[in-house]
Amino acid sequence: MDEPELREPDLPRTAKVRPKALRTGWTTGTCASAAAKAAALLLKDGPPPPEWVDVGLPSGRRVTFAVDRAAMVGEAAQAVVVKDAGDDPDVTHGARLTATVSWRDAPGVELAGGEGVGVVTRPGLGLPVGGPAINPVPRTMITQAVTEVVGERGVHVVVSVPDGERMARKTTNRRLGILGGISILGTTGIVRPFSTASWRASVVQAVQVAAAQTETTVVLCTGGRTEKGAMALLPDLPEVCFIEVGDFTGAALRTAVEHGITRVVFVGMVGKLTKLASGVLMTHYTRSRVDVGLLGRITREAGGTTELAAEVDAANTARHGYELWAGAGLLRAAGDALCARVRDVLVRFGDGAISADVAMVDFTGRTVVAATVPDWVG
Repeated sequence: MDEPELREPDLPRTAKVRPKALRTGWTTGTCASAAAKAAALLLKDGPPPPEWVDVGLPSGRRVTFAVDRAAMVGEAAQAVVVKDAGDDPDVTHGARLTATVSWRDAPGVELAGGEGVGVVTRPGLGLPVGGPAINPVPRTMITQAVTEVVGERGVHVVVSVPDGERMARKTTNRRLGILGGISILGTTGIVRPFSTASWRASVVQAVQVAAAQTETTVVLCTGGRTEKGAMALLPDLPEVCFIEVGDFTGAALRTAVEHGITRVVFVGMVGKLTKLASGVLMTHYTRSRVDVGLLGRITREAGGTTELAAEVDAANTARHGYELWAGAGLLRAAGDALCARVRDVLVRFGDGAISADVAMVDFTGRTVVAATVPDWVG
């Protein structure tokens, strides 16, 4: 069978595939900068506390936020801005971004993390180990917002998020080595609902963190079920090696090669594997289709009858083809051939800098039904 052309389509434009426009929201970084500015205003000017503040986004646009609460706490001023994530299913929607600002003798803004803000415990995140998980863009936004109020005077700013530790349990922070709370995030200051760009960025970061732990193998999984299956398959690998890539296999592979990863294991179900075997490395449904004709050709190569191959050629979905293979007793042989083709695509995409193995799991994610490593099956 000829080698497929390798393709990595652009990110989908989410709004085009939604039935209605979705409301954007604000990142934790933007909300923290608004809270910090409100607290700085109260510290500098005294009561009454501000009811509204405006802050600048990295684009230069300015946005206004309601201040939920602001009060003096001893010698410090404290303010709260409630995060609105728009229509995005963000675990931090409704979080109370809290900033406590106090004077200090040295000039400039000193930033720290408080309750509910995670602490960085591993390298690879672009942040100092032992420091708060406040990313570079939010750090700049907070500093600029406070400086607009106090000028060159020295202030100490503590960002906290009540209940942030509970929220963090629903994120990948612990796996990335961020403990005790959420991260203060954002690159544009805006949350775009169901953002594929943010998912891709999280995949890239996860690979970078694994590489920073000197791991040489990453296990790419398409979702939660396949990840659980992969962890059961490879129990000796540390958790940091397992990465949910979703549709962004290409981004994960490219980052792995750039950071010296030498082996990739891909664990997935038949649909994603079929797309990858066709040479498609960004598998979002708006940018790629399942080539069931490929499954028909694999059926023939694996020794299937002419009648079975014709049925698979006419299958409605990759899952339908899988079920036809299973019904004919050809799942192992055809599945192994599919996995081998995916392995070849991954190695080619990495320009031979990585080795690869592939496992196909059933629809529970728990059972390996085919693989490039025979001992994995069963």
